[in-house]
Amino acid sequence: MRPYDATHLSIIGVTIALAVLLARLCRSGWIPTKPVRYTLAAILVLEEVTRYAYFPMQFPNQLPIHLCTLTLWMVVYGCLTLSPVPVEFAYYTGMIGAGMALLTPDIPKQVQQAWPSYPGVRYFVEHAGIVLAVAVLVFGKLVPLRKASIWRTYGMLWVCTLVLGWFNWQFGTNYMFLCRKPKNPSLLDVMGPWPFYILVAALICPLFLYGLWWPARMKEEMRVEAAEVSGAQEMA
Repeated sequence: MRPYDATHLSIIGVTIALAVLLARLCRSGWIPTKPVRYTLAAILVLEEVTRYAYFPMQFPNQLPIHLCTLTLWMVVYGCLTLSPVPVEFAYYTGMIGAGMALLTPDIPKQVQQAWPSYPGVRYFVEHAGIVLAVAVLVFGKLVPLRKASIWRTYGMLWVCTLVLGWFNWQFGTNYMFLCRKPKNPSLLDVMGPWPFYILVAALICPLFLYGLWWPARMKEEMRVEAAEVSGAQEMA
């Protein structure tokens, strides 16, 4: 498996198709949403627990404190509780972080060459699972995004950046790619060298968040308007 070969493109295509299908089925009420939420949460938990067994945690480089790991547990909590704050955070960071991980996978060459091995399959199950879950939660109309969700999430991202930045500085790690870019090509490559790509990412992040907020809110507003029109017609 290599980036953008038939296997990689198939994974991207299947993920998008499943996300659209599941969100549509949940939004339309054609399938019960609780089994879908719980199944996605169970898959993500199983994947993550299995990863801890396969890749033993080691201090300081092999710790489950990557942004995608935090997003994963936010997704799981959101699937189980439908709590707005974790769902909103997981939606934005999942669509940006996990989505980018699917499009530009940061997989070592030896893992690509050994496909389909556990490390490679696990990588795509994790990130595709996050995208599927947040699509169901938000576009399936289980947890509508609130107006302040953009800036709330942006603030939470800054907290993560500061905490992990301090950790990187103390222990020489590279969580959130704050100290160097991924070895494989990624969106960060067009944002300049270190440390400028961090500044550029911080400046354009609200634009990405708004770009994700807008279609979700537009669909919600259209649904509300349609319900109001239908109610007015019935009263008439």
